[in-house]
Amino acid sequence: MSQTENHANTAPPASHTGPRKVSIEPTRQATRRALTILIVLLIIAVVVAITGIIPRLHARSALREQTDSMAVPDVSTIFPQSGEPMQEVVLPGTIQAYADAPIYARTNGYVKAWYHDIGSHVHKGELLAVIETPELDRQVDEARANLNTAQANLRLANVTARRYEGLRNTDAVSKESIDTASQTESAQQASVVAAQQSMNQLLELQSFERVYAPFDGLVTARNINVGQLVDSGSNGGTGSSMNPAGNVSTAAAGTINSPQELFHVSSMDTVRIFVNVPGVYAPEARPGVKTNIDLPEYPGRIFQGTIVRTANAIDLMTRTLMVEVDIPNRRHELLPGAYAQVHLQLPMKHPALIIPVDALLFRSEGLRAVTVDAQNHAHLQPITVGRDWGTKIEVLSGLTPKDRIVNSPPDSIVDDEPVRVVTGGGQPDQSDQPDQTSPDPAGKTS
Repeated sequence: MSQTENHANTAPPASHTGPRKVSIEPTRQATRRALTILIVLLIIAVVVAITGIIPRLHARSALREQTDSMAVPDVSTIFPQSGEPMQEVVLPGTIQAYADAPIYARTNGYVKAWYHDIGSHVHKGELLAVIETPELDRQVDEARANLNTAQANLRLANVTARRYEGLRNTDAVSKESIDTASQTESAQQASVVAAQQSMNQLLELQSFERVYAPFDGLVTARNINVGQLVDSGSNGGTGSSMNPAGNVSTAAAGTINSPQELFHVSSMDTVRIFVNVPGVYAPEARPGVKTNIDLPEYPGRIFQGTIVRTANAIDLMTRTLMVEVDIPNRRHELLPGAYAQVHLQLPMKHPALIIPVDALLFRSEGLRAVTVDAQNHAHLQPITVGRDWGTKIEVLSGLTPKDRIVNSPPDSIVDDEPVRVVTGGGQPDQSDQPDQTSPDPAGKTS
């Protein structure tokens, strides 16, 4: 330090009368120090704020992402299964003989003899029974006598007319007598014709004393015994029936005097079943379609039949089509009156699709199936269903085989909502091919 500076520092301040000068150096240092502290505090505040806000932002973003992710439902998709080209419709029916005829008496009398019992095979024209008709026989005798009388009168008239005609030019008889003889001859000819016709009618009735089989078949009922009175007619009336023991049982006490069935003959080499096919299947139920027939008395056995004709008209009351199915029955195993189930194998022009029942969505506007497009957006597709098999259902319209449908869709799903397609293990589904597995063949319509 120089001497001048030391002298200045040690020398007492000189007194002066002017204003006092204040040093600003300490103020600047204090200001600088305060500013430094403020900056440090701001830095600390910013660091504290950043370390508190960033996690919150991350948490909020994660929560938003999680919420958005949870808002997108996870769904599993399947493809509709194609239905079979042939559909089976099961309908009940009753077996009937191809030809079936109740045999009634055409004349009154007593049973003289019968020649065939139940279960007998008969041929067309074979004698079944003979009926005694004493009254008719006497009427035939009377008609024969009347015919002989008319023929004798005609011969007499012929002789008289020829004789008078020979005397026409001799004036031995009058012209009036000749004309009368000629007209008498004509009248006697008419009488002979009338007597002959009456005779023929009674002979026709007399021929009904012998009862013949109308066609080849089997006797399925015999309701007469020797000596029993039978009446002409075919209106059924209060009749009798023959039980397997061969005894006649009457529907009412007293003498059987009303028309009754003598025999019942059925042709069973071919039997038939008439079934009522619902109108929706009428276009496919046409002649030539093959059928399967099963009966409770033949478990596990199938008989083959064919649709031979239809009514070609829908019944207005039942909205069904009457169809006749013929079944060969050479061994006579199928009996008329037996209950049977007819399995119609109907071809399908447009095979339906089959989906699980769980894939259906019931809404107030109707039945829906939820499909998923390529952008994984759900669409509520209206569908028309057909047969219901409990776990699966037939879809007639509204879906295609390439549609991805949601299995067990949530009730809250809405149209055009994004979805996440996952597999059964919860992983995203990468499949884009329709399911080629065949449908459940157990589906049947009854």
